[in-house]
Amino acid sequence: MSDPTVIELARLLELMARLRDPESGCPWDREQTYATIVPHTIEEAYEVADAIAREDWPELQSELGDLLFQVVFYARMAHEEGRFDFADVVSGIVEKMTRRHPHVFGNENYADAAAQTAAWERIKAAEKTGKGKSPAGVLDGVPLALPALTRAVKLQNKAARVGFDWGAIEPVLAKIAEEIAEIRHEIATRAPPERLADELGDVLFACANLARHLKLDPEAALRGTNAKFERRFQRIEHWLAECGGSPAQATLAEMDALWERAKIEERSGPKDD
Repeated sequence: MSDPTVIELARLLELMARLRDPESGCPWDREQTYATIVPHTIEEAYEVADAIAREDWPELQSELGDLLFQVVFYARMAHEEGRFDFADVVSGIVEKMTRRHPHVFGNENYADAAAQTAAWERIKAAEKTGKGKSPAGVLDGVPLALPALTRAVKLQNKAARVGFDWGAIEPVLAKIAEEIAEIRHEIATRAPPERLADELGDVLFACANLARHLKLDPEAALRGTNAKFERRFQRIEHWLAECGGSPAQATLAEMDALWERAKIEERSGPKDD
């Protein structure tokens, strides 16, 4: 067993077994369940995305390790219950990916990525039928736990595959304008919060649709804007601190002026203060 990958994976599985040992393991690790680990798994997945967004490759290596640890944790708990083990997880995904890529591991040929995606959905549906599950509806199979913008895009993509979609950008933009007009009306008529929430959801759903038509990830776009907001606001704090002040002590007009200064600085490159 000289392959470094095999050796290190064996070490990881042994480490997990020791952490979960009923007598000599870690008290915290022993008391965890599938449900208590889920929030950690979601957090680790976001930290992987964050490292990629920042192009921090050493951090990505570390975060991928943390995410892998989550998989090993679930597999160990299942092994203890006699359900399955890590080897079953690995063999299952290898078999699934082999089935779903007949153009790579078989004799199928697809004209383009769109044709391959359609075939992927057909294979998935056939797998579910083979397991005795009833035929899926068009929108079935999109996890409820996904971030809302990501789930919106997945739902829209599924609907688009059966023709429920606009073929151009202009109607999508018009839909956003329509939804904004509707929420303006609800605000003007002092609609209750639940009505405003409904209309705001429509605006966000329409914006997710625009991202999909532009072939952009709305989650990634919003993460980028969040990072931009942080950078610019931190510059405001820095400049105010140089003058002995803080955002809480500044006027909105003063902060707006500094915000514009931060925008100009970003476009032209930072200057030494």
